Amino acid sequence: MKLNLSKKSVINYIKNLFFVLLGTAILAFGTAVFIVPFDLITGGVSGIAIVLERIIPLSLSVDFYITLLTWLLFFISFALLGKDFAAKTLFSTVFYPVLFSIFHLLVNENVLGGIFVLKNTDYTDIAVLLAAAFGGACVGAGCAFTFISGGSTGGVDVISLVLCKYFKRLKSSHSVFAVDAIIIALGAFVIKDLVLSLLGIVSAFICSAVVDKVMLGASQAYVAQIISDKSEEISRAVIERLDRTATIADVTGAYSGKPKKMIIVSFSIREYPELMNIIKSEDPYAFLTVSPAHEINGEGWTKAKT
Repeated sequence: MKLNLSKKSVINYIKNLFFVLLGTAILAFGTAVFIVPFDLITGGVSGIAIVLERIIPLSLSVDFYITLLTWLLFFISFALLGKDFAAKTLFSTVFYPVLFSIFHLLVNENVLGGIFVLKNTDYTDIAVLLAAAFGGACVGAGCAFTFISGGSTGGVDVISLVLCKYFKRLKSSHSVFAVDAIIIALGAFVIKDLVLSLLGIVSAFICSAVVDKVMLGASQAYVAQIISDKSEEISRAVIERLDRTATIADVTGAYSGKPKKMIIVSFSIREYPELMNIIKSEDPYAFLTVSPAHEINGEGWTKAKT
């Protein structure tokens, strides 16, 4: 079977792969150089890996646990979330553990003159603050670049999406928050250092803020306009999987003159990847625009001002 791929589609595919790799590299760098050396529990795979290294009496490195968890969650996503979702995480699944191990070598005094060693220096007190800030920023930027390119970092997001799949009323944003909160709480219990635990929470907030800023500006809410021949399927999936409602409007194509349907959806930044998954699975040829919303009032959002 011959594939008719246009030059534009090939370029877009290569560009998306580049940004997924870039995002994965930034994520791995921030985790390996800033987060893990100070045992900052910010949620995610790295948080679980730090906890496992502490509680399991084996001489296994964080690298090993991150690799194990990354691939374990990938196979779980393949089995429970389907091959389409697993395909989006495959690139990061392959490269993230490798890049993490490479960048983790930088936190050695014998590598590059120890320039990336922040711990056990004359500035250790301020170094941990810088690590929390820059670690959160790197992780957030890495995740954002990956999301923009239509990919996914996988990781504990798999757990969140599996929970949403079996608990229909659970929102994806609430599920992600709950999973990260459990990891951070478990880390606080294992590490037994309140300062590091609080810095881990600060780093997680910085990560979230950077994701918002890189992807769609400073807004917390966004509006998607989707023109598709499968408006009913997309709307149903939005209601069931995002627990959001949608508006369907009649529109007319200016060039073709044909009547079409446009779905208007308001959503939060946490719901962006899942919305993209819905659109691509139901109608990969849909026309999509996303804009930040200055304010949204109504059920599920802020209350109208009186």
